[in-house]
Amino acid sequence: QVQPVESGGGSVPAGGSLRLSCTMSVRTFSGYTMGWFRQAPGKEREFAARIGWSGDSAVIADSVKGRFTISRDDANHMVYLQMNNLKPEDTAVYYCAARFGYQSTWSNQDDYLYWGRGTQVTVSS
Repeated sequence: QVQPVESGGGSVPAGGSLRLSCTMSVRTFSGYTMGWFRQAPGKEREFAARIGWSGDSAVIADSVKGRFTISRDDANHMVYLQMNNLKPEDTAVYYCAARFGYQSTWSNQDDYLYWGRGTQVTVSS
């Protein structure tokens, strides 16, 4: 069963950094597009970042561009979300999502078939 597993969440003060990690035990990890979404309390789940094959198709949401970066290590079946200069409005549960293949339009939660359980990120002011 394809199951992303997130780690790395926590509580940081505003201006701090966190790196989220996601791993997935599949034979063809490099063939998956991996995405990060987040859901703040009382809000819809929103796209944060995604990365396709070979890491050269990274897309960052405008809301976090310049502060968040996404990367992948296919050899170790890992994808990372580096979050810098965190703000209180970044507080949310962050989810890792996956889908085999690649389409340049995959930035909606409905595009992804496999989801992790989420990791909490809390940024204090």
